[in-house]
Amino acid sequence: MTQIQTTATLPSALYVVATPIGHLGDLSQRAMEILRGVDLILAEDTRVTGQLLKSVGVETRMISLNAHSEAGKAPRALESLRAGESLALVSDAGTPAISDPGRFLVEACHAEGLPVIPIPGPSALAAALSVSGLPASPSHFIGFLPSKGGARQTELELALAWPGTVILYEAPH
Repeated sequence: MTQIQTTATLPSALYVVATPIGHLGDLSQRAMEILRGVDLILAEDTRVTGQLLKSVGVETRMISLNAHSEAGKAPRALESLRAGESLALVSDAGTPAISDPGRFLVEACHAEGLPVIPIPGPSALAAALSVSGLPASPSHFIGFLPSKGGARQTELELALAWPGTVILYEAPH
C-alpha cells in the first residue's frame, strides 16, 4: 500500500491559480496563500511570474511550464503529485488552460485521478464581457483566432453565424 503524503500546509493537488491581467493588486489573498504554500510553482514564464511573486513576498521555488515545454514536463509534474507534493500552475496573466498553457497537464491529472483545484481570480473574458454592454447570454468564447489569413477568415465566419455575443482574444501586436 502506497502512502500519499501532504505538505505541511496544503494537500497534494494541482492548484490552477488565476493571476492578474493588468494590475498586480488583483491577485487574491487566497491565490497568495496557495502560491506561498505549494511545494512548486509551474509558470508560463518565470521572469513574469517572478516579478509577481516578488511584489507579494512569495519565495516558492518555480520552474517554467509553457506551450513548448508542457508535454515534456508534465510527466515530472505528475510524478511529484503522485509523491504527495502540491503544485501551482500559473500563466503570465489570467487563468491557465484558458487560451494559455496548462490544458495538457490538467487533462493528464484528470486521466490519472489526481486532484485539480481551481483558484479563481481575474478573467479577461469575464472582465471584457461585463463592461461591453452586450448580452452575456448567450455568449460564445473563441479564444485566439488562427494567425493565418485563410484559417482566420474561416473561423470568423463560423463565429459570426452563432447567435449572441462572440468573445475572442487578440494579441496586442
